[in-house]
Amino acid sequence: MTAFGWSRVVRVGLVQACLGSIVVLTTSTLNRVMVVELALPALLPGLLVALHYAVQMARPRMGFGSDVGQRRTPWIVGGMAVLGTGGVVAASSTLWLATQPLVGVLVATLGFVLVGLGVSAAGTSLLVLLAKRVPEGRRAGAATLVWMMMILGFAVTAGITGRLIDPFSPERLVTVSACVSALAFLVTLLVLRGLEGPAQTIQSNRPGPEPEPKPAFRQALAQIWDEPVARRFTVFVFVSMIAFSAQDLILEPFAGTVFGFTPGESTRLSGVQNAGVLCGMLLVAAAGALGQRWAHRAGWRHVGSLRAWAVGGCISSALALGGLTLAGLQGPGWPLQVNVFLLGLCNGAFSIGAIGSMMALASQGRHGREGVRMGLWGAAQAIGFALGGLLGTGAADLTRSLLADAGTAYAVVFAVEALAFLAAALLAARVSTVAAAPRPLPVAEPAPRRPDAFLVPQAAIGHHQRPAA
Repeated sequence: MTAFGWSRVVRVGLVQACLGSIVVLTTSTLNRVMVVELALPALLPGLLVALHYAVQMARPRMGFGSDVGQRRTPWIVGGMAVLGTGGVVAASSTLWLATQPLVGVLVATLGFVLVGLGVSAAGTSLLVLLAKRVPEGRRAGAATLVWMMMILGFAVTAGITGRLIDPFSPERLVTVSACVSALAFLVTLLVLRGLEGPAQTIQSNRPGPEPEPKPAFRQALAQIWDEPVARRFTVFVFVSMIAFSAQDLILEPFAGTVFGFTPGESTRLSGVQNAGVLCGMLLVAAAGALGQRWAHRAGWRHVGSLRAWAVGGCISSALALGGLTLAGLQGPGWPLQVNVFLLGLCNGAFSIGAIGSMMALASQGRHGREGVRMGLWGAAQAIGFALGGLLGTGAADLTRSLLADAGTAYAVVFAVEALAFLAAALLAARVSTVAAAPRPLPVAEPAPRRPDAFLVPQAAIGHHQRPAA
């Protein structure tokens, strides 16, 4: 099995960008259309987005399926096909929502379920492919590159489709959605062609003992849950995603209520935060490269450590949320934009540290269970992200009903979120990312014929995933 060079990492990033282009059209553009153009309650798209996260509980099962065949490409292609179909079906719901609401809601529900299933199949297998084929020294940079390309897919799709759907009509939205899905699927097919290699090559080049017979899914999941490292990392992902996403839906209302920001100013504030996230990702990638080159020479043992960046990102994010706590207590006069940029910077560092650590841990433990591990962590990320948004908004409503001063109410919520990040840091510190006797992967692009040239250890919340996304 050959290691991925940067050209192949870029190809994986293109698939991630295609995935993001369909997701953003479904979860963002369709959200706005339902609330503004169709004058529907905001609760409807909120529930649909939550549904697509809930469906991602299927990620471990999807990962198990790719483990059985030891091939990720079919699952990525199939997942993108389901995802694209779901995007078109969800957009088609607008044809009925205005005149036949029940039919429209049922069609939208089907569409968002398909989106969740498609993301589960394609996203999980894509991460496993990265985890198994990217050498240790490149993981921080690879995670940064792939996630930045996904963000680029968000931005480009949102910008182009925003122009194409004007003047708005449901028919135009369905046409644009179908074109985006078809283009994304076509690019995915072209990019994945020859990327992974044939199944027999992967199996014949695998070092060590032969893979044990594949158990039933429930047995495989129980085996992974019995691994202390996998279990601890699952809890870390879940807690950190709650902390990461809890401020997502309350930051702009906080800026408007306490600091008097206009809608345009609060939207730009989110842009400041996203800029910080990108800078944080680049910082970790650069530090990882420096650590790989000079850590042993200069004694900087932790500069390139992805676990150290995950822990440090959690702690620094907690400190940035502590700043927002003080902002709520002080009100106008606090350097809110600087504080929000620092929060994004810390979140970006945490994201890449967590995604890289996820990649590093995917191949540790019982052999041939990489997909189940990655699926388990992906499910924890999706549920934590959805639950974080719900808890953040719910806590803000509760504190504002109990406390007369809005700034103090938001300060309490930010303080609790900071504590959640500190808890996540403690959990991350207990997770070991040291693999036993790793073998360096060959760097050459062509597949080697020697069976001894192979590697498996590994190095984001994402997602950011999130993403998440």
